[in-house]
Amino acid sequence: MGLPDLRRYAWLSIAAAIATITLKTLAYVLTGSVGLLSDAVESIVNLAGAVVALAMLIVAARPADEEHAYGHSKAEYFSSGAEGALILFAAGGIAVAAARRLLTPQPIEQVGLGLAVSAAATAVNLAVALVLRRAAARHASITLDADSKHLMTDVWTSAGVIAGVFAVSATGWLALDPILALAVAANIVRIGWGIVWKSAHGLMDAALPAGELAAVKEALDEHSRDGIEYHALRTRVSGVRRFVSFHVLVPGAWSVHKGHKLLEDIEARIRTAVPNVTVFTHLESLDDPASWQDQDLDRPEPPRAGPGASAAA
Repeated sequence: MGLPDLRRYAWLSIAAAIATITLKTLAYVLTGSVGLLSDAVESIVNLAGAVVALAMLIVAARPADEEHAYGHSKAEYFSSGAEGALILFAAGGIAVAAARRLLTPQPIEQVGLGLAVSAAATAVNLAVALVLRRAAARHASITLDADSKHLMTDVWTSAGVIAGVFAVSATGWLALDPILALAVAANIVRIGWGIVWKSAHGLMDAALPAGELAAVKEALDEHSRDGIEYHALRTRVSGVRRFVSFHVLVPGAWSVHKGHKLLEDIEARIRTAVPNVTVFTHLESLDDPASWQDQDLDRPEPPRAGPGASAAA
């Protein structure tokens, strides 16, 4: 079974970003609130992130080829990292605009209409964020996960901005608007840094999540009886793909056919338990000492002969 086509979710995110940019920009024009301006800027970042996500999902969906024998799924980490970087860039722009407004406060106009428009944009983002979050969980996509978190951050940011603008209108304290924008920028930095860190962690060939790793070990332990053992279990995540490799040790008297059937049973069990997984197995003999020398990532070199070895031979 091939990998799921996730591009439609990226198109959904792009459409939502265009809609919210239009609505939030209108809200800023109506009110003149720098808090609402910061909200509109973040939606522009959402659009850029969604476009990058679409491009990387197209790359990630390509089948394996001679130059990329393990597929292209790691492209998702570049998308996630780029979106995190864009979030940090947006936070800087928001902070600059807020600092300027803090020095030169300005009144907010047409609060009711502006907040109504902003609330409509927030509802769009909330609906799309929930769709992307469910899709990310279902397909184990770091790209959709980053996009959903970004949109959900935008939802909470917008809610805070709407409350703040309403408070400014009610109290007349103009400094509250840029202060709120600075708080928004700080929260965006936190989210952006988390996305960048998760992307970098993925590029370092991180192991399977704890639940999936437990499922792999359960499948192996079920067959670890009657003198059968395993070692050199290694796992890694690459976007939506999972890779698992291990060695299975069986009695030396077993036939190749019997050993191969065992490996097929184990691989089938793992493929059922873990989505989008590729399993690499290696059959070894319990009776061969060499079978115990390759448990580490780097196999130790055989001992070199002494100075007199060639003469003695």
